Amino acid sequence: MPPCLPLLGALSGCTIKLYSLHMNFHRLRSLASLITIFLLAWPHPASALETAVVAEAHYVMGDSDTLAAAEERVLQRAQRKAVEEAGLYIESTFLDREKTEAGGSVQISWLEIRTIAGAITKTEILESRRTFANDRPNFYVRIRAIVDLDSLKAAVQKWHSEQQLAEHYRLIQKENASLKTQLEALRASPSGVRTLMIEPVSLNKMPQAQARTLLEKALTAQELPLKLELTSRATVLDPQYIDPLILRGQTYLSLASVAYSNKRRPSEYSEYIDSARMDFDRALLIDPHNVWALWGKGDVDTWLNRRQEAMRSFERVLELDPFFDLARLRLITLYTAEARKLVALGQLSAALAFLQKCLPSHLHDTWIPYQKESYFLRSTIYQQLKQPALAIEDLSTILRVDPSDTRVLQARAQLYQDALLGNSAKTDFSQACKLGSMMACNQLP
Repeated sequence: MPPCLPLLGALSGCTIKLYSLHMNFHRLRSLASLITIFLLAWPHPASALETAVVAEAHYVMGDSDTLAAAEERVLQRAQRKAVEEAGLYIESTFLDREKTEAGGSVQISWLEIRTIAGAITKTEILESRRTFANDRPNFYVRIRAIVDLDSLKAAVQKWHSEQQLAEHYRLIQKENASLKTQLEALRASPSGVRTLMIEPVSLNKMPQAQARTLLEKALTAQELPLKLELTSRATVLDPQYIDPLILRGQTYLSLASVAYSNKRRPSEYSEYIDSARMDFDRALLIDPHNVWALWGKGDVDTWLNRRQEAMRSFERVLELDPFFDLARLRLITLYTAEARKLVALGQLSAALAFLQKCLPSHLHDTWIPYQKESYFLRSTIYQQLKQPALAIEDLSTILRVDPSDTRVLQARAQLYQDALLGNSAKTDFSQACKLGSMMACNQLP
């Protein structure tokens, strides 16, 4: 199975929705461009690298606490307050709870962002004391903390990004469970004669109009078997109507994605891929220049591990519509996978040629998050070709849009170190360490 199939499988569930919205695509793209230009033009105030904050905290010792643990927790609370008072309040970063178990009191604390302490470069204890309240030790501490705002901001951005990815993953899992149920129901349907409830044909409606009505219902239907039924009826009513063929082909690919994600054998979903192939081929016979039919053909070829044919289909889509960004996303994945294969074979020049195709200079920086793996792979090629300056340039491009990528920070730090640029290497290792990389921490003096 080709390496890009996990991404293809994750995206194919969205394909049907994207197709139903494609009439608004260019308008949305123009709006996004205006927003991007506005944000780039907006002046951003420079923030200080560090700030000193005085904070205090209390902590009541639980029955299961040791003295050392209680002192550590009161210090963590003070550090958390220092971070908040520095002007960077982090939602849900710290949670305290007290509960009773087996007659004893237990204090539970969570630091959901483990890099808070890493953002505090220096902590000076100004005052510390213990008292007793209701026969329980009460700890108090007042500190002066030096907070590195840039490091904390990067850590918070990374944490929020990870939270969004986790939420996206949960939504995908939920949708996948629903699709799996539909797939099981479809596979369990008895073979042979089936009785379908077909609406009576209106004498006032032409077959073409009925086909369009069925397509509209299919676009809003949530159940994949129902989509197949509605689109099939539409194709019978109007054999030259291309849209039902495209939607049915995408639905077949969605069924294949569900089966693949549930670790089914290829023989159990190959029929869906073959059905999708026939629908897209038939659509292209009707209209060889239809970008959605070409896009579907490219997806089918990807499933069949025919990368060259898939690339040609997606390249043809961009020739017909240079702003068809969904095809560019597919090409970035395919080009990078092909380049990685060539690197493994030692064909570095050929690999660079593929990467140059997915890293054209005319693309806006908003594409860089989707090209991160391409840039990183090209930087490793430049390292092998003894061109460290170009490798550092590619890694710096990634860090410009994602300054919290510890893998890239470590790679650039190593290149700086090899080039005897000790201060630059130390800066990158230190930043990666603050973001939680133990490997980077071990490189620091």
